[in-house]
Amino acid sequence: MLKRAYDIAITFREYLVLSALLVVSVSLLTLGDSPQIRILRSLTIQSLGLLQDTFNFIPDYFSLRSENRSLRELNLRLSEEVNLLREAQLENIRLRQMLALRAKSAYPTVPARIVGKTLQLMRNTVTLDVGRDQGVRDQMPIVTGVGLVGKITATSSRYSIGQILLNRRMRVSAKIQRSRVDGIIEWEGGKNLALKNVAKTLDVQAGDVVVTSDYSSLYPEGIRIGTVVSAVQIPGSLFQRVELAPAVDFATLEEVFVVTHQADSSRVRLEREQGGF
Repeated sequence: MLKRAYDIAITFREYLVLSALLVVSVSLLTLGDSPQIRILRSLTIQSLGLLQDTFNFIPDYFSLRSENRSLRELNLRLSEEVNLLREAQLENIRLRQMLALRAKSAYPTVPARIVGKTLQLMRNTVTLDVGRDQGVRDQMPIVTGVGLVGKITATSSRYSIGQILLNRRMRVSAKIQRSRVDGIIEWEGGKNLALKNVAKTLDVQAGDVVVTSDYSSLYPEGIRIGTVVSAVQIPGSLFQRVELAPAVDFATLEEVFVVTHQADSSRVRLEREQGGF
């Protein structure tokens, strides 16, 4: 046993001597009080402090990563809440406008939400979440607080389909509000509507408001349709080309009213037989 210990000591004698010297050095630094020892002790403490400050960022780095992740999650939740509040505010504004329209409307109305929409075809339509159970019938007008949207063309018990003004089949009897000039609203594609059958001698100007006419068998009189953007004389024609911008922004349309106004069926049938609208 002693021989084994002796052999180990001989083998690792350099390390044992170094360890002993380190112990003695540390003891002298700790217990000594000479000026040289105090200077050496001060340098040692400063060096250790510098090393600690240098490597202190390692735990802080992982802590900051965790905190950053928590802040990003909080920011995401707050953004979602802000978006919900903004949507609620915009919906509140739209519903207030609809309530104001309903209050001043001369006809009973049924509020509806658009649940389907096509705006890329020549026969564009909207699907509403109201139907026969809510009193909606074929040929009833669809409106918003800013103007005419279109008319109902098909119904089920809970849903209905509406033709909008941006539809090649739509025809609406209209007039210039200022000059009382009559015409027929059609859509030829693009973003604007056309007011047809307007003689070139009649008074139509850019900025004129166009509304539904009292000649219409389907739509109540005075519903805003749009605003004239141009009235151009056509060489060799008796008519002028009148374009108007729709009052309704169909791309952002979400809520509407169905006006429970039904025209005289005998009048509608007679006008259809004679090629009317």
